[in-house]
Amino acid sequence: MDSMELLAHPVRLRIVHAMSGGQTRTTAQLCARMPDVSKATVYRHVELLTTGGILEVVEEQRVRGAVERRYQLRRERAVIDADRAASASIEDHRRVFAAATAILLAEFNAYLDRETADPAADLVGYRQHALWLDHEELLGLIDDMRAAILPRLKNAAAPGRSQYLLSPILFPIGGPEEADNG
Repeated sequence: MDSMELLAHPVRLRIVHAMSGGQTRTTAQLCARMPDVSKATVYRHVELLTTGGILEVVEEQRVRGAVERRYQLRRERAVIDADRAASASIEDHRRVFAAATAILLAEFNAYLDRETADPAADLVGYRQHALWLDHEELLGLIDDMRAAILPRLKNAAAPGRSQYLLSPILFPIGGPEEADNG
């Protein structure tokens, strides 16, 4: 199974999110983090991610007669590279986008279900902006966003840090022929 197939599933991508920032977690810890997903489903998807090389076992220990494994994300494998994205079909893109939006909804609902949820204090945002850009302006915007985001992807979990889900979604909603120059 290639990275697009592995990552185009809402549960698997939520596991990847939970493992980001250098986290090591057991499957039981992942189940606790995603109480809306059955344990059997979490275990099955952890196995698929491990077999696919996106997660790796970093420690094993015996717990009450069973082997408990700690997993870590192989960040370099948890991406859909530019070549794979370029070769994807329209249906592949539709499936990946559907998974991404399902994850947004599931993660946002899980956040709101917490007793400590405070969208105003947590600076929650879900704004959308329709921008008019030519090709060069679009490339500049993408470069600016990368410059702001990429250094922060290296942040590890640490006291005082909370994990945030940032989902830049960018696609044309109209073509240049729709511009009203009147």
